[in-house]
Amino acid sequence: MSALAVEHQPPSGDDWDSVVQLWEEMGVPKGCKVEIIEGIVTVAPPPANDHNLIAELVQRRLYTAIPDDWGVFQSLNLAVPSHGGLYIPDLAVVPRDAVPRGENFAPAAVAQLVVEITSKSNAVNDRVAKLKGYAAAGVPLYLLIDPHATGSPTLHLYGEPGDGKYRVLSACKFGEAMHVPEPFDLALDTFSFPRP
Repeated sequence: MSALAVEHQPPSGDDWDSVVQLWEEMGVPKGCKVEIIEGIVTVAPPPANDHNLIAELVQRRLYTAIPDDWGVFQSLNLAVPSHGGLYIPDLAVVPRDAVPRGENFAPAAVAQLVVEITSKSNAVNDRVAKLKGYAAAGVPLYLLIDPHATGSPTLHLYGEPGDGKYRVLSACKFGEAMHVPEPFDLALDTFSFPRP
C-alpha cells in the first residue's frame, strides 16, 4: 500500500479568521495548550515537571541578559498567519511595549527569541512546523531544546532567518554550554537540565 501525498496550504483571509475564531472559542481542560499549527487547532496536555524545570532554568538565565523593558513570557500567543500558525512557545522574549494590549495574540515578529522544549507527543511540531513558522515570521533566534532527540537530548539554536528558513547557529548536548549571541550574549549551561 502506498501513501498519498497531500499538499497542505495554510489558511488565509476568511479561512484564517475562522480558524482563529474557533481557537478563541474552544473550551479546553485547564492547563492544556491550544495552538494552531499549519491551520489545524491542536490541544496538548500540560507539560511534565521536567519540561517545566528546564523552562524555569532558561527563564532565570535570560533575565540576567535582557534589558529592563523586555519580558520573558511563558504563555504569549504568537501569530504567523502566513503559515497557519498561532503558537504558544514555552518562552518568548519580547519588548513589553511590543505586546498589543487587549488582544489575544501578538505577531510572532515582535519576539527577539522563542524557546520551545519538545514533549514526546508533539516534538515534530517544534522541530518542523514551528521552525518554519518562526523563520517565516522573521523571529531572530529560535532555541529548540529537545530532551526527546534520538540518541541524546540536544539543543539547537537557529538564527539569521531568510526566505522562510533558518541557519543553525550552534548545537550541543545536555551537559554542555551553548552561547546565545547578541542581543543576549549569554552562556546557557545545560548541566542541570533534567533528562528523560
